[in-house]
Amino acid sequence: MKKGVMAAALLAACAQLALAGGAGEAAASWLEEAISSGRLVSVSLSGELGEPASPSPSPEALYTAAPTLIERPVATPSPSPSDEPEIREATIYGDLELDNATSLSIDPVALMSGGLGLTLPDEGPQILIVHTHGTESYTAEPGYEYTESDYARTTDCEHNMIAVGNVLAAALEERGLRVAHDTGLYDYPSYTGSYTRSGAAVEAWLAQYPDIAIVIDLHRDAIGDGDVVYKTMAEIPNVSSAQIMLLVGTGENGLSHPNWQENMKLALLMQESAASKYPTLMRPLAVRQERYNQQLTTGSLIIEVGSNGNTLREAMTAVELFADAVAPALLELAE
Repeated sequence: MKKGVMAAALLAACAQLALAGGAGEAAASWLEEAISSGRLVSVSLSGELGEPASPSPSPEALYTAAPTLIERPVATPSPSPSDEPEIREATIYGDLELDNATSLSIDPVALMSGGLGLTLPDEGPQILIVHTHGTESYTAEPGYEYTESDYARTTDCEHNMIAVGNVLAAALEERGLRVAHDTGLYDYPSYTGSYTRSGAAVEAWLAQYPDIAIVIDLHRDAIGDGDVVYKTMAEIPNVSSAQIMLLVGTGENGLSHPNWQENMKLALLMQESAASKYPTLMRPLAVRQERYNQQLTTGSLIIEVGSNGNTLREAMTAVELFADAVAPALLELAE
């Protein structure tokens, strides 16, 4: 077992934070409470059960899929600030900390003592990147403007999570991993039932490539209070990068998910690898009652890249740093 994983015995339940831009004690208190209660996980992660699954899309050659726009009723607009929001920076120190919003007792050392029961195949795609909420987008900046389909959302795949997924896929592949990227938009035009549709897509990929070992559902978080929106920032000299949060579902809410601990092992490995190389890149590893389609494999997790206050370039930088840090550890899992 890696020495770094042994250090996970020191995981704490709460995260420390630093705020910039004059947030003040009230904002700091709200943000700290939101972290400990789990409210920092985007509302986009709620509502796993929704509409019945649509026909499963067929994965295309070269491990890519064209955007899938399914005709459904228009989604209810998501809440948005009444005026142009004030954006404040926040660094949420995660390192090797757990943000456990379940009643489950989690012992990382015990989990990792038997090692990961996960190996990457020597042929075909090893990793699948999918986007349950692909239209999630970031704060526009000069030169990176886009047309919104809803607040902080766009179907423009050069400015939403599909674009961030392209960068993550390329960065992992440059380091020797084989990645499939599903570019379907499963939350448009209807947000309801997006997890059902993305789950059907994952099952279709697994039917064609059953040896896929890791499934990453790539999101961005939403952090705000009234007309204040927070952007999470890693503290890395001369680098402007959002922070990243890994999220593991447990099924404690009643949905069957008997092997969630295997997903947790993978998340611990990634968290330790990323935090070791870039100490402020990672927010606390989130553990939640829902399962978020993670019952489909023993190598599934959600990755939240920044928040709606971040820019697209900050999110892209974050996934490049993340890939740089975790790729060596993942390559060790190859057969």
